Amino acid sequence: MKHHLAAAAIALVATGSAAAAPRSIELPPDGAQLKASPLPGYAKAQAHCVACHSAEYMLYQPASAPRPYWDAMVKRMQAVFKAPIPQEDMPDIVDYLVKTYGNEQSPPSR
Repeated sequence: MKHHLAAAAIALVATGSAAAAPRSIELPPDGAQLKASPLPGYAKAQAHCVACHSAEYMLYQPASAPRPYWDAMVKRMQAVFKAPIPQEDMPDIVDYLVKTYGNEQSPPSR
Protein backbone atom coordinates (compact mmCIF):
# COMPACT_ATOMS: atom_id res chain seq x y z
CA MET A 1 0.00 0.00 0.00
CA LYS A 2 2.82 2.43 0.86
CA HIS A 3 4.38 1.96 -2.57
CA HIS A 4 1.10 2.81 -4.30
CA LEU A 5 0.71 6.03 -2.28
CA ALA A 6 4.29 7.08 -2.94
CA ALA A 7 3.91 6.40 -6.66
CA ALA A 8 0.66 8.39 -6.75
CA ALA A 9 2.30 11.31 -4.94
CA ILE A 10 5.23 11.29 -7.36
CA ALA A 11 2.84 11.18 -10.31
CA LEU A 12 0.85 14.14 -8.96
CA VAL A 13 3.98 16.19 -8.42
CA ALA A 14 5.40 15.25 -11.82
CA THR A 15 2.23 16.26 -13.64
CA GLY A 16 1.70 19.39 -11.59
CA SER A 17 -1.88 18.49 -10.80
CA ALA A 18 -1.31 18.70 -7.08
CA ALA A 19 -0.63 22.44 -6.94
CA ALA A 20 -0.14 23.87 -3.51
CA ALA A 21 -2.85 26.22 -2.36
CA PRO A 22 -1.57 29.76 -1.75
CA ARG A 23 -1.37 30.78 1.87
CA SER A 24 -1.07 34.13 3.46
CA ILE A 25 -0.11 35.23 6.92
CA GLU A 26 -0.59 38.50 8.70
CA LEU A 27 2.38 39.75 10.68
CA PRO A 28 1.99 42.01 13.69
CA PRO A 29 2.87 45.67 13.10
CA ASP A 30 6.45 46.71 13.76
CA GLY A 31 6.96 48.01 17.27
CA ALA A 32 9.49 50.62 16.12
CA GLN A 33 10.39 52.60 13.04
CA LEU A 34 13.83 53.76 11.96
CA LYS A 35 14.69 57.15 13.41
CA ALA A 36 14.28 59.76 10.68
CA SER A 37 17.45 61.46 9.56
CA PRO A 38 18.67 63.74 6.76
CA LEU A 39 21.65 61.39 6.31
CA PRO A 40 21.68 59.49 2.98
CA GLY A 41 21.94 56.21 4.89
CA TYR A 42 18.45 56.66 6.34
CA ALA A 43 16.69 55.99 3.01
CA LYS A 44 19.14 53.19 2.25
CA ALA A 45 18.52 51.57 5.65
CA GLN A 46 14.78 51.79 4.99
CA ALA A 47 15.28 50.09 1.64
CA HIS A 48 17.71 47.40 2.76
CA CYS A 49 17.62 46.83 6.54
CA VAL A 50 13.96 46.84 7.50
CA ALA A 51 13.08 44.85 4.40
CA CYS A 52 14.36 41.83 6.38
CA HIS A 53 13.95 42.72 10.05
CA SER A 54 12.23 45.20 12.31
CA ALA A 55 13.80 48.51 13.27
CA GLU A 56 13.67 47.19 16.83
CA TYR A 57 16.83 45.26 15.98
CA MET A 58 18.78 48.54 16.02
CA LEU A 59 17.38 49.42 19.45
CA TYR A 60 18.80 46.18 20.88
CA GLN A 61 22.35 47.20 19.94
CA PRO A 62 24.51 49.02 22.50
CA ALA A 63 24.29 52.83 22.25
CA SER A 64 28.03 52.84 22.98
CA ALA A 65 28.77 50.75 19.85
CA PRO A 66 31.51 52.39 17.75
CA ARG A 67 31.71 52.63 13.95
CA PRO A 68 33.68 49.34 13.53
CA TYR A 69 30.87 47.50 15.36
CA TRP A 70 28.21 48.85 12.99
CA ASP A 71 30.44 48.22 9.99
CA ALA A 72 30.84 44.59 11.08
CA MET A 73 27.06 44.26 11.62
CA VAL A 74 26.23 45.51 8.12
CA LYS A 75 28.90 43.29 6.57
CA ARG A 76 27.53 40.35 8.59
CA MET A 77 24.02 40.96 7.29
CA GLN A 78 25.38 40.92 3.75
CA ALA A 79 27.74 37.95 4.10
CA VAL A 80 25.94 35.66 6.55
CA PHE A 81 22.28 36.47 5.93
CA LYS A 82 22.73 37.30 2.22
CA ALA A 83 21.11 40.73 2.55
CA PRO A 84 21.11 42.29 -0.92
CA ILE A 85 22.95 45.45 0.13
CA PRO A 86 24.97 47.06 -2.67
CA GLN A 87 28.61 47.67 -1.70
CA GLU A 88 28.29 51.36 -2.56
CA ASP A 89 25.41 51.77 -0.03
CA MET A 90 27.21 50.19 2.89
CA PRO A 91 29.25 53.23 4.04
CA ASP A 92 26.13 55.44 4.10
CA ILE A 93 24.16 52.82 6.04
CA VAL A 94 26.97 52.41 8.57
CA ASP A 95 27.25 56.19 8.92
CA TYR A 96 23.51 56.48 9.57
CA LEU A 97 23.52 53.61 12.09
CA VAL A 98 26.48 54.82 14.14
CA LYS A 99 25.24 58.43 14.18
CA THR A 100 21.66 57.43 15.00
CA TYR A 101 22.03 54.37 17.24
CA GLY A 102 25.73 54.15 18.10
CA ASN A 103 28.37 56.14 19.91
CA GLU A 104 28.39 59.04 17.43
CA GLN A 105 24.85 60.13 18.34
CA SER A 106 24.34 63.82 18.89
CA PRO A 107 23.46 64.65 22.49
CA PRO A 108 19.72 65.21 22.97
CA SER A 109 18.69 68.82 22.49
CA ARG A 110 17.25 70.59 25.49
